[in-house]
Amino acid sequence: MRKVLLRIVFDQYWRMESVGNELLVGCGWVLAVWALIALVSLGVLWRVTRDSKQVLSSLVFWGAVPAGVAMIPLISQPLANSGVPLFGYGFMLFVGFSTATFLASRRAKSVGLDADVIWDLMMWLLIPGIIGARIVYLMQYGDKVFAGKQGLEILKATIALWDGGIVFYGCIIGGVVGMLAYCRKYNIRPLQLGDVLMPSLFVGLGFGRIGCFLYGCCFGAACSLPWAVHFPSDSMTFESLAARSEATQQKLLEADGVPIATSALKSVAPGTELTTIALHPSQIYSSVLAFALAGLLMWFFRRRPFEGAVLALGWILYPINRFVLEIIRDDEPGRMGTGLTFSQLMSIGLFVSGCGLMIWLQRKNGDIPTGANGKLATKVK
Repeated sequence: MRKVLLRIVFDQYWRMESVGNELLVGCGWVLAVWALIALVSLGVLWRVTRDSKQVLSSLVFWGAVPAGVAMIPLISQPLANSGVPLFGYGFMLFVGFSTATFLASRRAKSVGLDADVIWDLMMWLLIPGIIGARIVYLMQYGDKVFAGKQGLEILKATIALWDGGIVFYGCIIGGVVGMLAYCRKYNIRPLQLGDVLMPSLFVGLGFGRIGCFLYGCCFGAACSLPWAVHFPSDSMTFESLAARSEATQQKLLEADGVPIATSALKSVAPGTELTTIALHPSQIYSSVLAFALAGLLMWFFRRRPFEGAVLALGWILYPINRFVLEIIRDDEPGRMGTGLTFSQLMSIGLFVSGCGLMIWLQRKNGDIPTGANGKLATKVK
């Protein structure tokens, strides 16, 4: 688990060293990898387009990043001395978003939509999705996020995504608002677009949960299974369990494999390895299930009986997945005196509404076959 996936350093261009729980990588390696990716991308672009102007414009982008990296020691010497961190959580969100968008753009062509529609739409989804995800998180954990903060510190804590803290269901709510606004502006059928996007939603979630694992949020309950994980002392999981241990005196931490309470940390000898107790890798469970659900929906997309069926099926299946996963997660208390977490309560509502959507679509459309290319056949009246 790495909160910081790697740190780009400038003291040695070809440095490659693991220090503590961080991998220090000289900027020379980063620039070399970037140059290789740039050459391959520009070569593919030229082969596909044969457009020298487009290649030159892309070259400006590929050249701007290494130029910026090279300028860091001149712009900020303190930043150059400490290195530039690449956070695992943010990196996996970027990978997930890019992969999901690419796959959705390929699927869009099969229903007669231009791939550019998906790339344009993603900006309409990204910003509202992040806002919705953050708002829901602050609604749940605002007392912890804003504890002891005043003035500008409150504003900074509100937008501090680099410290983690987004909720997937909030992302869905915000994304739906953005999608509906986009569909209305450009006269696109929401159900058609929902079918295209739904598999990619879970591709993005799969990568995002790997980011959660690297950061240490969304952690699982204690277990003794062979694949149980111990989170290190610089993880969010360790911080959360240390606070819980301090309040309850439970032995939720380990020093060289021996369970201890937070009160015993002061007496731990220097050099002792501090971790959490063994926990379910709930983030990995969630990631695997998200990729499996994405694969199922991709398969169903080509066989969907009517427009909106993929959207409705994902709407039904994910809440079941999430409700069960919440049983082995241990990062959220019960709500409203029910013993069910916020996500479980949301899951019940989404499952019921998803079933309602599927029934409504079936009654409205009947069984309408799709062509071999995935386009819906015209309904005979």
